[in-house]
Amino acid sequence: MKIKDMFKKKKTVVSFEIFPPKIDVPVETIYNSLEQFKALNPDFISVTYGAGGSSKSRTAEIASKIKHDYETESMAHLTCVGHTKEEIDNLLETLHGKGIENILALRGDPPAHMPDFDFSKNFFKYASELIGYIKKRNNFCIAAAAYLEGHVDSKRLKEDLLYLKEKVDAGADFLVTQLFFDNRLYYDFLDKATAVGINCPVSAGIMPIFKASQIKSITAKSGCSIPAKLVLLMDKYCDNPDDMCKAGIEYAGVQIRDLIENGASGIHLYTMNRPKSSRKVLEIAGLTSLTNPEAEIHTPEP
Repeated sequence: MKIKDMFKKKKTVVSFEIFPPKIDVPVETIYNSLEQFKALNPDFISVTYGAGGSSKSRTAEIASKIKHDYETESMAHLTCVGHTKEEIDNLLETLHGKGIENILALRGDPPAHMPDFDFSKNFFKYASELIGYIKKRNNFCIAAAAYLEGHVDSKRLKEDLLYLKEKVDAGADFLVTQLFFDNRLYYDFLDKATAVGINCPVSAGIMPIFKASQIKSITAKSGCSIPAKLVLLMDKYCDNPDDMCKAGIEYAGVQIRDLIENGASGIHLYTMNRPKSSRKVLEIAGLTSLTNPEAEIHTPEP
């Protein structure tokens, strides 16, 4: 099923994001969690794509597994970085052959060992170019990334909004935001996006704080701000990982509840491959009716 059709049928589309295991870890390790994620009844699950395309084959394999074996709709990430036109063609054919109908098209991050990667050498330099190319093939439903505070490479938010409109005009059917911790940013973004002619659904990307150090690292790379009340929480529990995790889960749950009450068209939970913690977030958010109460989750989390 195409995800764009879900937004037409539901007030709020709830989705999860998972990532493939590292290349030196058996891919089967993620399958231990998929049954548990399925029990939480998301509308779809997206599968990330390693920097520089390092996990591209696993992304397609896992997305196919989610759709066909776990009977949950899936979305595969696809990036421009490091790929020739022929490689993109092959990846699109692979996804189409596996019955994948939904793609999140991204510029992508540089390979970890190449911090000075030259994006201009890619066949597709920008996500908008990749989106336009995909749109002409196999009738995929296409998502694009939105940055509430602007992409780290953009000088001004207004400039970033115009680039985002290029993605939508090129064929993006809906948007998924980067993580954020202040819902006012989301509401303000929706107003600004509408003002420039962006009218597609915008799913709010929420990442619970499981580890303070991890969030600080991610926000430094993404340019996402951390509100004062959250900084205080992180400082308060910095020496107590268990309490930090509990506080982070509660913060995310309250954040999601507010978004739903205020009409967010979608919630995209960055699960960090943690089904047990994801369930707790959903419970606090008031989304327990979505989950299967008989599906107990006992597997330890990383």
